[in-house]
Amino acid sequence: MRLEGKVAIVTGGGSGFGEGIATKFVAEGARVLIADRDAAGGARVATALGANARALQVDVAKAADVSAMVDAAQQHFGRLDILVNNAGVSHLPQAMEDVSEDDFDRILAINVKAIYLAAKVVVPRFKARKSGVILNVASTAGVSPRPRLSWYNASKGWVITATRAMAVELAPFGVRVVALNPVAGETPLLKTFMGEDTPQMRAKFLATIPLGRFSTPQDMGNAACFLCSDEASMITGVAMEVDGGRCI
Repeated sequence: MRLEGKVAIVTGGGSGFGEGIATKFVAEGARVLIADRDAAGGARVATALGANARALQVDVAKAADVSAMVDAAQQHFGRLDILVNNAGVSHLPQAMEDVSEDDFDRILAINVKAIYLAAKVVVPRFKARKSGVILNVASTAGVSPRPRLSWYNASKGWVITATRAMAVELAPFGVRVVALNPVAGETPLLKTFMGEDTPQMRAKFLATIPLGRFSTPQDMGNAACFLCSDEASMITGVAMEVDGGRCI
């Protein structure tokens, strides 16, 4: 049990990569608060995972919701060891100048501001304890951008840089900050990235991945479990690519 006794929050845990991470964490002994804007999705995952999981409806772009989320984990499970900032959104593929201001604001609110809001609440607690792990889910898009997803790409580049900046500042307090860079996966966001889910579009995406398949929630769960476990106690500031070789 690699996460025995640990308590984690996973945002966006009601589907996709977040569900995969929450599932792996519980399997490895952690207790998990599944935070998701989709109350039904979060409840479904928590029910499937049993007594060691609890769901809470959260809008990660709202400071009050984020504060309540952290308080709920502390109150229900008695502690907090791991924060996984997984919730994320994208715009449809289109020319950068055609993306609406509303879509741009939504991307920054969920992909960027949410990490800031969570840090304001979680970091003081982790500093006081001299321990803790923050895992930010970034993307290969922040390393090797795809055309027509410019503002999504930029938001994930920010996540990678923020991870490194946070890691440098928090290392003296015993707090580790790491990231995952997944390639496109079998999640609800896949259709958004592609614009349309057709065999031709899937083949086009897969042609850019040397291992020849999309990532899965299980892939993300396995990588996240390692990075958040004590086995990775000497690892901080990294953005691990889980991408089938796309960024080579």
